[in-house]
Amino acid sequence: MVRVLTRVAMSLGLASLAAPAAWAQPVSGPYVSLGGGGDLLQDEQLRENENFPGSKLRFDVGAAGVAAAGYGFGNGFRVELEGDWRQNDVQHLLGTRFPTSAGGNQSNYGAMGNVFFDMDVGANWIYPYFGLGAGYSWTHWDAIRAIGSDFDFVADGTQGHYAYQAIFGLAFPVPFAPGLSLTAEYRFFSVVGGDAFDGSSVGTQGPDGVRGFGVAHGNEDIRADYNHTALIGLRYELFPPRPPMAAPPPAAASAPAAPAPQAARTYLVFFDWDRADLSDRARQIVAEAAQASAHVQTTRIEVNGYTDLSGSAAYNQRLSVRRANSVAAELVRDGVAKDEIAIRGFGESDPLVPTAKGVREPQNRRVEIILK
Repeated sequence: MVRVLTRVAMSLGLASLAAPAAWAQPVSGPYVSLGGGGDLLQDEQLRENENFPGSKLRFDVGAAGVAAAGYGFGNGFRVELEGDWRQNDVQHLLGTRFPTSAGGNQSNYGAMGNVFFDMDVGANWIYPYFGLGAGYSWTHWDAIRAIGSDFDFVADGTQGHYAYQAIFGLAFPVPFAPGLSLTAEYRFFSVVGGDAFDGSSVGTQGPDGVRGFGVAHGNEDIRADYNHTALIGLRYELFPPRPPMAAPPPAAASAPAAPAPQAARTYLVFFDWDRADLSDRARQIVAEAAQASAHVQTTRIEVNGYTDLSGSAAYNQRLSVRRANSVAAELVRDGVAKDEIAIRGFGESDPLVPTAKGVREPQNRRVEIILK
């Protein structure tokens, strides 16, 4: 199973490198996350001594928690440092010929480094993501015991080894809280290496009727430490984008009979982040531009689209054309002849407000309507 999951994770990682950046849903800048849920720990092989070969410990479904801090590069990739915890109670000792009861618990405490890729599937309410992680984990046995009619087994201790994990999740942005997302994750987590825990096994009445006592060393094969974890959590970008600013109102058209200043020749239409549809306010501005074009002398109407500097340049170029097409289509609905309109997309070039790469500046997400 580990080999299969590792191959799947590697395939997904290679696919993300080959995928166009247009599919990335960027997280820009620092963020923090917190999650909690349940953990299913697979049966662990227990090699206590030669009298009980091939026995296994079975665990109840336990609890898990994760806290992380990370950084998004604005192109879909992000990295983070994580602290995690898992705990499972022992349920049974399997694979012996003696009836047994069992108790105690196993805890894992880990520090992991993760790499993620966020996907844009064309819906702004859900964003899948996947990732790979590697780090170090400490496994702690707390009074793990198995008690049967002919023996007692007790073990305690803490061991540390390298660990890895594969992650798949879904992020749901919270509309009323910019930068905040609800997350749901599945994680396959495994510790690499073999551990020996301090323990003892005491025999009582043997099958041949001979009573004897013996102390043996407890040895757990930690290579069977496979965890399946389901988490619900929250992720918050520390510096979320500012809400879109209202478009500046165009100058009022001059009265036809008076030598007043000429009607505004440029109109600005603003957009939400990663969107090309028109808001009600945007439609009002387009209608004003269409009306003004009928009262001033024009030879053509330029419709120029722009984006902010978040995301890739190739994706922003396509997004700017989509925005310009949306405005041009609205002008035609408002009575402007289609052959009078020149449509162009300039992507992230010529920002209205200069910013660093990756910044979601609302005033740069615009279309300019220029009457010439």
